[in-house]
Amino acid sequence: MSNDQPPPGQPPEEDPFLKRPQEPPPPPSGGQPPPGGPPPGSPYGPSDGSPYGPSGGDPYGSSGGSPYDKGPPPPPYGGGYGAGYGGTDPLSGMPPLAESGKRIVARIIDWLIIAIPLAIIGIPFDIYSRATENGNDFGDTVNSLNGGSQLVFQLITIVAYVAYDTVMTARNGQTIGKKLMKLRVAMLNDGSTPPMSQSLLRAVVLWLPALICCACLWPLLILILILVDKPYKQGLHDKAAKTVVVSVPR
Repeated sequence: MSNDQPPPGQPPEEDPFLKRPQEPPPPPSGGQPPPGGPPPGSPYGPSDGSPYGPSGGDPYGSSGGSPYDKGPPPPPYGGGYGAGYGGTDPLSGMPPLAESGKRIVARIIDWLIIAIPLAIIGIPFDIYSRATENGNDFGDTVNSLNGGSQLVFQLITIVAYVAYDTVMTARNGQTIGKKLMKLRVAMLNDGSTPPMSQSLLRAVVLWLPALICCACLWPLLILILILVDKPYKQGLHDKAAKTVVVSVPR
């Protein structure tokens, strides 16, 4: 993530989904101290009978005046979109988390969008005749290809899935499936669209193990974690990239 600052005089480009910090409550009007004071005879009471010390100021200040005259207190540590991993209220200010069912449907849509073109691309690799002869499923057929054909097709498959998810997520947080289901991916700390680096990390963790060695186990593991994770419903790919999937206002 780049830390470059925009040039002077040029307004920065803002993410339209970025959560704006809440304004702190204004100080009491007139800068008056809160009512009341130390009870009569208190060891902290003034010697001249004034309610707030000899100078009429705050008993905790040396120059008089209200402690509220200095402006509102600073925002709490770890504040922002969802208050990150250490906020007092982790879901504060966050849009509703995406329903698990909608996430599953969106993922199936995205998988079909990539799998159908890959099936067409696989025709020159003779995957269908091999499947007919050997009775294998698609994954076994790919693994049965020899030499360079196997490697090339696997690389094409990996690049297709990872690039699709990375580019679409970094653009506006939505793949085609998520857009149809009114969902989006957001950074957990402030709700912004994930940058390219985080989108790539998220896509690699999501797709690479499934495409190389764990075609059934890895998606199942991610799904189980989404269903049981509290409070953010994060899969392994979300935890790696520090992202969360939320609903988009209609």
